[in-house]
Amino acid sequence: MPLIERRDQDFLLHEVFSVSEFSKHEKFADFNKKTCDMIITEARNLAIKEILPTNKLADKENGHPEAVKLENGQVKVPPSFHKPYKLFCDGQWLAMCDDPEFGGQGMPHLLAMAAGEYFTSANCSFMMYPGLTHGCGNILATFGTEKQKQLYVKNIFTGKWGGTMCLTEAVAGSDVGALETVAIDQGDGTYKIKGNKIFISGGDSDLVENMVHPVLARIEGAPAGTKGISLFLVPKYRVNDDGSMGEFNDVETVGIEEKMGIHGNATCTLAFGSKDNCIGELIGEPNKGMKYMFLMMNEARQGVAMQGLGFATASYCNAIQYAKERIQGPNLMKAVLEGDLTGVPIIQHPDVRRMLMSMKAYVEGCRFLVYYLNSCFDKATVTDSDDEKTKWEGLIEILTPIAKSYCTDKAVEVASTGIQVYGGYGFIEEYPQAQHYRDAKITAIYEGTNGIQAMDLLGRKLGMRKGKPIMDLMGEVNATVAKAREAGLEKIADSLQAALNKLGEVAMTLGAAAMSEKALDAFASATPFLEVAGDLVMAWAWAERAAAAKKAIEGAKKKDVPFYEGQIATAKYFYEQLLPTAVGKMDSVKNLTGAIMEIPEEAFVG
Repeated sequence: MPLIERRDQDFLLHEVFSVSEFSKHEKFADFNKKTCDMIITEARNLAIKEILPTNKLADKENGHPEAVKLENGQVKVPPSFHKPYKLFCDGQWLAMCDDPEFGGQGMPHLLAMAAGEYFTSANCSFMMYPGLTHGCGNILATFGTEKQKQLYVKNIFTGKWGGTMCLTEAVAGSDVGALETVAIDQGDGTYKIKGNKIFISGGDSDLVENMVHPVLARIEGAPAGTKGISLFLVPKYRVNDDGSMGEFNDVETVGIEEKMGIHGNATCTLAFGSKDNCIGELIGEPNKGMKYMFLMMNEARQGVAMQGLGFATASYCNAIQYAKERIQGPNLMKAVLEGDLTGVPIIQHPDVRRMLMSMKAYVEGCRFLVYYLNSCFDKATVTDSDDEKTKWEGLIEILTPIAKSYCTDKAVEVASTGIQVYGGYGFIEEYPQAQHYRDAKITAIYEGTNGIQAMDLLGRKLGMRKGKPIMDLMGEVNATVAKAREAGLEKIADSLQAALNKLGEVAMTLGAAAMSEKALDAFASATPFLEVAGDLVMAWAWAERAAAAKKAIEGAKKKDVPFYEGQIATAKYFYEQLLPTAVGKMDSVKNLTGAIMEIPEEAFVG
């Protein structure tokens, strides 16, 4: 079963983003087109042959509703995870973009994202273990001392040890500054850690020898709020100076949550220092924990965008296969004109085809967004210009909340449509679509809810560096307008230009309101604003895709013509059916309603 349409990946990698061009730079010299294709093929094989078969098993393997177990303080992951985890680590897939010195492959982010899409589409619950492990290793590789790097990073990046991200507490969810975990200075460079963390994905696992926890805590006497938060390195088992594992560090898993989805991943409650014997080391400087943790949080948010894409593309591919095979009802035109009542595949029915078209538009549009975002990392890496580096880093900043929110909201929508294509069978757990829907929902919630991403976009990112990142993004879209015109796609070019101008007006209106007495009204419209910003990015994606397809179709091989025709037709569908709705929504956002904040709380009766 195809997890992803490989032809579409190749189209983006080679015809839109020219990934092999990065091989002209010394850092990526080994990654020519042949190597890139080989890497994607290997990722595909591992995903389909080894990881995908565990997805349904992991939904129930150890007993519903969770596929993980807690026995004597040790989390047991689904048994089926152990073989693919070893293969995944042996293949050095955990740290694809990182320094080979620490167990990485040093490949471009764009290429790693394409490989990662296969793994995540195959089994997101499984991939959360190495995904969070990588984020933990990246924090230490970036902010750790040389000793911390030497003792921990290679063990983490090779998957020998696991990693987490420990922020959330019962009283400190989105309001991280309210945390109660404390760090007590022992006077020898170490701290005693005391507190409880909840909702810790992959908080413990029998896949690895040790767990390494970056833990946010407040040193005694530190300022209140986020300004007084520090970041600590807290392993489950202490690590001796020679790299060997020492004694248990008083980090206990005291519970695992029963969840709506992602049953194969252990969502843990962790108790640090319940026996007063949990020791942590400071990462970086005191009171700068949030700054350091944002490195991992942003990586996680970009990863969650990929998760959303993964759920959406898996549901879409399932729906295509089902619609081509399911025979139900006659072809409408043949039934009316010829009286032919022979059953046909449901893909021939207009409404089913409309659903598939909508799924295709959003899946492939979101793929463009996620791949483009990752290509910005590579462009920032290879440029010799400080201004160019700043530009690409700014685009990463402004696109991260859009990608995280839009791709995950659309994942839920696409997964719901995927159920609808199956009809009643989509509602039956024997078939794959229901699980994708259940699993996808969390992506709109964790790593900062989509509402928080919208507030970040409006409150921080629009005004960042005096508005340069948003202007650079508009510059990228304008460049695509020119490409579309050059390709003879005048209607698309005109519509994209008009939508971009309209979004600019909305951004100006909301930005001004956010700094006035109407600030609450502005933030009440933050989520709709992010949604229309995402719609604009989809329009940009389809203009880019259509222009590239129009250019390629003239000299294309016969077998490639339907693919290119499909790109142009989907762009037409998006611009004729979906973009007008988005433009109308821009008008509603620009109206800046006061009704949301005017209604008295007493009017909400429940």
